[in-house]
Amino acid sequence: MRPSILDPLFAPLPSLPGLGEKSAAILKRLLGAEARVVDLLFHLPSGMVDRRLRPKLSEAPIGPTVTLHLDIHEHRGPPRGRSRAPYRINAGDETGELSLVFFGSQAAYIARQAPEGSKRWVSGRLELYDGMLQMVHPERILDEEGFRKLPPVEPTYPLVEGVTQGMVSRAMRSALERLPVLPEWQDSAVVAKHDWPPFTRALKSVHAPREPADTAPDAPARLRLGYDELLANQIALGLVRRRIRRESGRASAGDGRLVARLEEALPFRLTASQERATGEIRGDLARPQRMLRLLQGDVGSGKTVVALLGMASVIEAGRQAALMAPTEILARQHMKTIAPLAEAAGIKVALLTGREKGRERTAILQGVASGETDILVGTHALYQEGVAFRDLAFAVVDEQHRFGVQQRLALAAKGEAVDILVMTATPIPRTLVLTYFGDMDISALHEKPAGRQPIDTRVISADRMDEVVEGLRRALAAGSRVYWVCPLVNESENSDLAAAEDRARALESVFPGKVALVHGQMKGSERDAAMARFKDGEAAILVATTVIEVGVDVPEANVIVIEHAERFGLSQLHQLRGRVGRGTAKSSCVLLYKPPLGETALSRLRILRETEDGFRIAEEDLRLRGEGEVLGVRQSGLPSFRLADVETHPDLLETARKEAVMILDRDPDLTGPRSEALRLLLYLFERDAAAQLLRAG
Repeated sequence: MRPSILDPLFAPLPSLPGLGEKSAAILKRLLGAEARVVDLLFHLPSGMVDRRLRPKLSEAPIGPTVTLHLDIHEHRGPPRGRSRAPYRINAGDETGELSLVFFGSQAAYIARQAPEGSKRWVSGRLELYDGMLQMVHPERILDEEGFRKLPPVEPTYPLVEGVTQGMVSRAMRSALERLPVLPEWQDSAVVAKHDWPPFTRALKSVHAPREPADTAPDAPARLRLGYDELLANQIALGLVRRRIRRESGRASAGDGRLVARLEEALPFRLTASQERATGEIRGDLARPQRMLRLLQGDVGSGKTVVALLGMASVIEAGRQAALMAPTEILARQHMKTIAPLAEAAGIKVALLTGREKGRERTAILQGVASGETDILVGTHALYQEGVAFRDLAFAVVDEQHRFGVQQRLALAAKGEAVDILVMTATPIPRTLVLTYFGDMDISALHEKPAGRQPIDTRVISADRMDEVVEGLRRALAAGSRVYWVCPLVNESENSDLAAAEDRARALESVFPGKVALVHGQMKGSERDAAMARFKDGEAAILVATTVIEVGVDVPEANVIVIEHAERFGLSQLHQLRGRVGRGTAKSSCVLLYKPPLGETALSRLRILRETEDGFRIAEEDLRLRGEGEVLGVRQSGLPSFRLADVETHPDLLETARKEAVMILDRDPDLTGPRSEALRLLLYLFERDAAAQLLRAG
């Protein structure tokens, strides 16, 4: 159970004094449908307004926010017949005059705010119009009582439509009053070293700053809050990891005969990274503890072969393995890679996706249940009801970030003490490995297989489409095969993005009979037929959506055109580019963009031109887009941070990781002097599952 001291923070938003159901409903657009007080408090400011500048009008600067004490002289509404003209108030002090200007505003409301003949404090930005001072839509108009409550430094918050700064600020003041005083969970030496305030005071400092510096990303209060969240995350990951380690596994120590046959059947020698990763995986499998390992490698680095060698180890021990991929195309690509090698080694492999029906499906399931099938490759169909393994020992999950944790666990539940290897072709920056996969051991493949060709990457404006098509004509005449990638399937009224079907029709009119189309909304059989036409060379151009992002392998394809490249993330562009450069011919990637380009999009495309190093690209993607977008956190069930910023302060993450290891080494069940406060920290940041593992033992 969550400790009762946290109850005020986990109360629903409408429980805040002065915040009714109507206002709470509007705020939920910003904070989520189930928003609680803690969600509001953890919604940190993105900036601030400094209202400490209070000059006389004659000394007031143009541009920055000023707060002026003015006499309200005269109201002037729009002239008759010109309803769109502004409403104006003439005001001033003993040193000068100005106009307060309101567009589309209600006269009665303005009159109540600033009656003629009254004195008001007015805050906003001055500008010159036709030689006269004016302030358009003042941010604040206050009487003396309101001015006394005006904070000199006011935080500003990220908003959504319908939610105002004033609404958030009023609710935040009420929430801060509900903040309980919490015991200190941080080590006193760490707090003293960084001069960090206690947690409660840190939250108050950020939401009610005294100085502009209090809201800066490197302010002691901000760093303290971020470190608290990072430490909670790292302790939770450490507890999960130790729980998995504590659960008895089953050693699958093979005799090496199948692995040797597989290596003989390979058309290439393993790279140094592949040999190292294979050794790490086989070593894990031979131990009586359960394996949980992340295998990450760039496009084409040979992860599937490494996974297959690991699967061979458990098959040598008389058990079974499974490989789960997020899409049918990728599952079939894995099957294509594995099947000939497995056949040479005497390993029996079957494929199970949503497409296998009737007798075919029944036969596959019987082979798996009897143990006749050694490896089952498939999609999410693998963990559905009715799939029963005789003895599943090893589960490989490809493109881990496209599955939630629950799917991974559902597959593992098909066997007893199943060892897990998760793979990703999106190289993950070290900060994110620590953040999201800290409960896993890591293996990385850095080299590309021998023979991979460099890719000439060019960035071209869509205005030069005719030149690109003419270039395709020359490429096809030289025997090339071409991918053309579009973001959408159909043209829609709300989007100007190129559509795959429209692009396919346009290219078909130029290259009749040479264009095939593949997208995610097609039936599997139609997709297969289109892919077969392209692989066989019957179609020289494959127009596709991002279904070809991972897994599709046609060595003869050596040109890829990516339309609206500015709309894709860096890592996704890198994945798409990796579809070429697989054969012996020189390869090209054309990034088509629609001008004008924003600064971030320009940076993305420039980096693609400069490097093919997936790990560097991943780091740049993290810098440009943030961790939630890079990993697909919002779709995957991975936690996204609210107070911590791992891109800005990776050193804090490293420190939190070391601190968590030290805490759990000294006190693995959190029963020592800091235990109660640290458990509170886990519940505060909703790492409840980890806290409950402590009780489960």
